[in-house]
Amino acid sequence: MFESLSDRLGKIFDGLRGRGALNAADVDAAMREIRRALIEADVSLEVVRAFVEQVRARAVGAEVTRSVTPGQQVVKIVNDELVAVLGSDAVGIDLNAPAPVTLLMVGLQGSGKTTTTAKIAKRLKDRQRKKVLLASLDTRRPAAMEQLRVLGEQVGVDTLPIVATETPLEIARRAEREGRLGGYDVLILDTAGRTHIDDELMAETVAIKDIANPHEILLVVDALTGQDAINVARSFDGRLDVTGIVMTRVDGDGRGGAALSMRAATGKPIKLIGVGEKMDALEDFHPARIADRILGMGDIVSLVEKAAEHVSAEDAAKMAKKLKKGAFDLEDLRAQLTQMKKMGGMGGLMGLLPGAGQLKKAMAGANVDEKVFDRQIAIINSMTRKERANPDLLNASRRKRIAAGAGVEVSEINKLTKQHRQMADMMKKVSKGGMGSLAGMFGGKMGGMLGGMPDLSKMDPAQLEQMARQAGIDPAQLKGLPSADLPASLPEKLPADVGSLLKSSGGPALPGLGGTRFPGLPGLGKKK
Repeated sequence: MFESLSDRLGKIFDGLRGRGALNAADVDAAMREIRRALIEADVSLEVVRAFVEQVRARAVGAEVTRSVTPGQQVVKIVNDELVAVLGSDAVGIDLNAPAPVTLLMVGLQGSGKTTTTAKIAKRLKDRQRKKVLLASLDTRRPAAMEQLRVLGEQVGVDTLPIVATETPLEIARRAEREGRLGGYDVLILDTAGRTHIDDELMAETVAIKDIANPHEILLVVDALTGQDAINVARSFDGRLDVTGIVMTRVDGDGRGGAALSMRAATGKPIKLIGVGEKMDALEDFHPARIADRILGMGDIVSLVEKAAEHVSAEDAAKMAKKLKKGAFDLEDLRAQLTQMKKMGGMGGLMGLLPGAGQLKKAMAGANVDEKVFDRQIAIINSMTRKERANPDLLNASRRKRIAAGAGVEVSEINKLTKQHRQMADMMKKVSKGGMGSLAGMFGGKMGGMLGGMPDLSKMDPAQLEQMARQAGIDPAQLKGLPSADLPASLPEKLPADVGSLLKSSGGPALPGLGGTRFPGLPGLGKKK
């Protein structure tokens, strides 16, 4: 949701980071761009003005730490102010009250109240082991009560039996009585959707509040609301004194202005965010993590939490044991693909990795289809257990059978087996030489991320041989490396013709470099 705002801020900060020093004109120009970016993201104008003034006040007179550049300092200030606007700390749903604790769900028509009600019920049942009762007070929308009943069955939560002739106030009284007598921990009341200028329905909700005496009043808001979000929040808060906000459709392509506007305008915390249509697609709202995502810094904590939620310790230990042996079959590949899908797919994971914004954009530009994981899982499911354990059994007739079973072309089977073979080779190398061999395989930038590639020209032959053994390479292959056998004396100038130049290099040629080798070049040479 915050992608457009993140892109705009990223371009602004890229221009600042390269500066050795910032003057007032630089800060003013940056503030002007930040103001424009926030307004384009549908942030309320008054919130934009307050935010920019606070950032400017801190940026102009800021003491710059020696270890950071002024541009980095401005990024930190913007990050701090974003956290302040979104709310300094994460605030969850408060259940610290005598049972049954009543939650009242309010909001505009079509904002997702009924679905969010079921999501919260599932969350409380699964994570906090609470006994929850759901009750729909929406007598106006056709089948609203039936919708909540069906959702309750899906998530395994009880719903109040439907009595067609009752008014919302009577349903609220019956729900409160049923919650008390039935020994429920939490009672969630789903009210009818309304516009914030509908006085009759707003008065009805106030009456329901007086009867139910809810411990939490949650305002459900669509993240795509835009500039009007601040008016919605203020009008509901003025009449009902809401205790928290739940934002839905955060996974959509909205501009994110509602999140920045509501907290600043009402002072009420955003407690939960809906990130998908499934019943488990509800997350806690962490201001600091959201600010990091907006500024392209990633969200490693949420990534780790997702992994812990979807990968059991037993499965992780089993996988680690197999990797230690260098074994990786198609069953393992299927398990990895399934876990990735559960964690939000490639796009979802990229959004949480620091600095992966450009890679995510490149994937979008290349039209990378997330459904390829579903097809690959279908292909693996179409194989027999023996074929999954030993992919070498897959001859032409077997591949045709699998392709027919999965509804794909044979070329898809070939791609999957090639991908598996590459991953299996990688696992074998890692099992032999640890992370060092993985860095050696990738080289370049990826190698730098995994510990970096040393300059081989500055290492003695003994060190090279030790590295080679760790990577599973025969040390005899290193005889041609520059540091291993440099010629005693180098020519004063290079020969004029290429033939003489190649002869002057001496020693055996390096495999994979076209049979050529030049004297005195450090490492393995730079690709141009």
